Amino acid sequence: MREYKMRRGEHLEERVPDMKAKIEEMFGPITGTEEYKGSDLYVVGEPSNPVFERIVAGAVAYSGKKDTLAVEFEEADPTELSPDDLEAAGEAVSLKNDFLLECTGRDAKSRRESMKNAVQDDAPDV
Repeated sequence: MREYKMRRGEHLEERVPDMKAKIEEMFGPITGTEEYKGSDLYVVGEPSNPVFERIVAGAVAYSGKKDTLAVEFEEADPTELSPDDLEAAGEAVSLKNDFLLECTGRDAKSRRESMKNAVQDDAPDV
């Protein structure tokens, strides 16, 4: 499960007031919920894009801090996809990036930099 922060000064609930509707619009019908760090996340058990096998996404609330977006994309093994399903792979990448951009306000480059900085902050000093 990956967690994504919002841009400075922005909040997830302001960017995406109805997370359930956003997830259904982009990935397909929600089939359940899953608990993660005390928050209920939405599960899409049969995503509309065949590249995805399962998606878990939603807001994780922290007391005293801004909510973060938690997402887990379970993808099919590319070697097991049919030629038609392989064509959907480009769309799957676009769906993921569009969803993360709309929710966090950060593009892929900005998200990578943020994660790289978080890893460096967690590394012990030698």
